[in-house]
Amino acid sequence: MQKDPNIPKLVADDGWLAPQTDQINERISKFENELKVIKHHQESLYKYASTHLSLGIHYQKDTDQWTVREWAPNAKGIQIIGEFNQWSGENHQLTGSDSGIWEISLPGSALSHEQEIKLRVHGADGSVRDRIPATIRRAVQDPTTHDFTGQIWQPEEPYQWKYENFDASSITTPLIYEAHTGMSGEEPRLHSYREFADDVIPHIADAGYNVIQMMAVQEHPYYGSFGYHVSNFFAVCSRFGTPEDLKYLIDTAHGHGIAILLDIVHSHAVKNLGEGLNEFDGTDHQYFHSGGRGDQPQWDSKCFDYGKPEVRQFLLSNTRYWLEEFKFDGFRFDGVTSMLYEHHGSIDFDNLAKYFDDGVDKDAVLYLQLATTLCLEMNPNALIIAEDMSGMPGLCRPVSEGGVGFTHRLSMGIPDFWIKLLKEYKDEDWNINEIWGTMVNRRHGEKNICYAESHDQALVGDKTLAFRLMDQEMYWHMAKDDNHPVIDRGMALHKIIRLLTFSLAGEGWLNFMGNEFGHPEWLDFPREGNDWSYHYCRRQWSLMRDPNLKYQYLAKFDKDLVHLGKKHDLLNAGHAQQIWAHDEDKILAYERGGLIFVSNIHHTHSHPKYRLPVGQPGKYKIILSTDQPEYGGHDRVSLETEHFTEVSYEQDALHLYIPCRTSLILEKI
Repeated sequence: MQKDPNIPKLVADDGWLAPQTDQINERISKFENELKVIKHHQESLYKYASTHLSLGIHYQKDTDQWTVREWAPNAKGIQIIGEFNQWSGENHQLTGSDSGIWEISLPGSALSHEQEIKLRVHGADGSVRDRIPATIRRAVQDPTTHDFTGQIWQPEEPYQWKYENFDASSITTPLIYEAHTGMSGEEPRLHSYREFADDVIPHIADAGYNVIQMMAVQEHPYYGSFGYHVSNFFAVCSRFGTPEDLKYLIDTAHGHGIAILLDIVHSHAVKNLGEGLNEFDGTDHQYFHSGGRGDQPQWDSKCFDYGKPEVRQFLLSNTRYWLEEFKFDGFRFDGVTSMLYEHHGSIDFDNLAKYFDDGVDKDAVLYLQLATTLCLEMNPNALIIAEDMSGMPGLCRPVSEGGVGFTHRLSMGIPDFWIKLLKEYKDEDWNINEIWGTMVNRRHGEKNICYAESHDQALVGDKTLAFRLMDQEMYWHMAKDDNHPVIDRGMALHKIIRLLTFSLAGEGWLNFMGNEFGHPEWLDFPREGNDWSYHYCRRQWSLMRDPNLKYQYLAKFDKDLVHLGKKHDLLNAGHAQQIWAHDEDKILAYERGGLIFVSNIHHTHSHPKYRLPVGQPGKYKIILSTDQPEYGGHDRVSLETEHFTEVSYEQDALHLYIPCRTSLILEKI
């Protein structure tokens, strides 16, 4: 049967979306029309994404001049001020134009590497404010006043890449290590890009992860924002080092065969007038929506106006800049739900129409389509992950099919589910069918990154899985020779929860730095409420490395699970097929990637000879058990034993000993 050209593939693959055919076609048409206009004027999307090359402060070697350009369409006047003119802009006025671009040329001797500068903007509202150029490559903070200033960054010798042509095509399954540079060391202080490269990346590589997701890289004035209140979108966070130091980190990761993602923030911006873009030209609508729509009340920040071409071009240029200048291998786009909807996702998505009708920011959809297209044009192997909690259909489908073009979305409901179980239910009341349904509930044809916990669960006010399971007992009872029931339960469930999530809930995996070994306590950034302490803003690697403590058991389990997943290409194997689910026995069994997974979450009942219909007759061996002694288990099952199927009730079945609070993985030999 010939396909109807008016039916986008997204709808053809999911008949439930048929009522939204017109809206989906409208998305495709709007994107194609915009791309046609861009190519007419700029030849390509790549060339269009060049704001950072025309605006800002640039040295022209052929003319030995500096050019200073800034877009501020409603400003009354702009001066450049800095160390070079004793912070007086009287003789250095920029000239405006009808396009809203202000410009001045300075002799090559006027400015130099590491000089501090600002723009004195005479705003449309009569204000006079000293601002940092919008595309500045580096901003530095005064240790006394804590004010930020723009800094010329023009080193004589650029960074020399060792792995300039790193190829991420071999990474078919993203196994992501979510990391934050500042808190990546053990000492209660800020840690650097180079320390992370030398000290942490070897651990990540040894643990089997093939992708690092770097948080808090774009400059942000408040450390405690976790990097999500960005002020200077093109500037590398100076707290952790220089742009060259960040390049060294990325180069080091590439040398280990690890791809690097930037946790990029295009969903909102900091409100600050001293550092950011807010009211840059003296209006509230240069970069952001005017009035109340320009505010994100949940985050106390500003919302971009994606319908304005200059804003789209600014953000697309930012996307190109990080890929090109720093050789990032993709992005995790923060706050996509807030971008997609004018209501920022604060409704119940109880029917499909809500993903396409009133409340959807169509300009934001267009921007994201352009951004994902640019990423994949620049790097066909790029990973582009959406942090979306709404579940918009097509978010991770190609734009040509009616999608938005992301390669993956985060399975944000999974950690919330585990936390709810742990907070509200006793172990014996956990429902096997509910666990199964939650783990496998995702749209076919759209890839998900699954995780049991991320940085969100580690922050003060919440608890990691390990700390929620074991809490204060971790302070006193994590010694190897201490058989404490709370620790025993906690470690058993920690492994089971991560195994179930890893094997069921996605096509990729994410772990936050330190959670793989059950890092205790919470994350709390230095702030007034804790006397600006770094005590809870670090990672205690020594706990994992101490041979007398049990943390090494959890680290070993995580490492072996990750390596097993890679060896069997597990997360590319399609959705799992359930074999058995029995709520009273607390047994869940399923097949994925040719492996058999069996979990007994019962708190006391072990089953000596439990019948499981496995479909294929033959010999099976257990290749991983959460009860292995090297994982802190009780060694109740043998990995050496061969298990043969028997015909039972006209089915080929295994009869297994399944201890309580244990998960097993079997392979057919």
